[in-house]
Amino acid sequence: MTETAALRTAPLRARAEIDLAALRANVRTLRAHAPGAALMAVVKSDAYGHGAVPCARAAIEGGAGWLGTATPEEALVLRAAGLHGVRIMCWLWTPGGPWREAIEADLDVSLSGMWALREVTEAARQAGAPARVQLKADTGLGRNGCQPGEDWAELVREALRAEADGLVRITGLWSHFACADEPGHPSIAAQLSLFREMVTYAEARGVRPEVRHIANSPATLTVPDSHFDLVRTGIATYGISPSPELGSSADFGLRPVMTLSASLALVKHVPGGHGVSYGHHYVTPGDTTLGLVPLGYADGIPRHASGAGPVLVGGKWRTVAGRIAMDQFVVDLGGDEPGTGAEAVLFGPGDRGEPTAEDWAQAAGTIAYEIVTRIGTRVPRVYRNASR
Repeated sequence: MTETAALRTAPLRARAEIDLAALRANVRTLRAHAPGAALMAVVKSDAYGHGAVPCARAAIEGGAGWLGTATPEEALVLRAAGLHGVRIMCWLWTPGGPWREAIEADLDVSLSGMWALREVTEAARQAGAPARVQLKADTGLGRNGCQPGEDWAELVREALRAEADGLVRITGLWSHFACADEPGHPSIAAQLSLFREMVTYAEARGVRPEVRHIANSPATLTVPDSHFDLVRTGIATYGISPSPELGSSADFGLRPVMTLSASLALVKHVPGGHGVSYGHHYVTPGDTTLGLVPLGYADGIPRHASGAGPVLVGGKWRTVAGRIAMDQFVVDLGGDEPGTGAEAVLFGPGDRGEPTAEDWAQAAGTIAYEIVTRIGTRVPRVYRNASR
């Protein structure tokens, strides 16, 4: 019996079930939104909490031609897991990073300034092989990326010189949107226009990139002019709408991949006026039953959702009663007696009437990205539909 099969049959405190068939279907749907472009499945932060290696494999099976990570360490883990024959890009570098290891692993590395170009060219000399580099333009997000004007001119000029010396191969020109999840926001058109200008400048001076890309999940779904050669889909790969104001996951043809559930650790009767959890911010209004859910903020359940987070128990929505603690929280069952060990579903696709990650995001005053990404390592991932 495989480890995953054993987990599926063994009693568990909690589990995060990951539906890899849903992930493959999401990739196919996203590719259909950008039929003229290749697709990069972003699997940073352990695939947004879903498990980087299994999700990367499923994304490739669904048609992803690229994988993306934030850190080089995340990308190196993918190569070490045997994911070869697929392009992998990583973009969050700091001085002294593992440039040589990245070159030897055939990764695409992002450069936002001259310091990075200097470090990667030195690593290429040591490795005796050219580095695959992509130049990132800051078109208005104000985070990573090279500023337009003199900074961009210098980076392009020196990268071309390094390419002529056989130290790098400029494989991409790219940028990132600030407000693509707000269609119609004036920054979208402004960034797109500036990106075109910066690409034109680089290509006029001899850069011949394999890919040009700026579209993230929301732009893939709503800004077709931004698709260029490659789209980078992060949260949408995992079936979560990147812009709930515009549409749900179902509206975009996506299906949430993660279902988080736990087994009730205790069900007990209490009288009215009974305080519940730290600070007694909840007091039972009358005789009732309480269910103890063995998950807490150490598992990634947001404490900000205290008194508001929804849970499905016994076919009914319940709400977190009182504060969420480090390892557990309580729901008021209203006199129902589902029994110790009964399933409590915190979120999933919504098929069974359970809450979704978006419902938890609303309860915690955050975004669904954070809800799934923060689920901790104490919660086993159980993979469904691992085989096509």
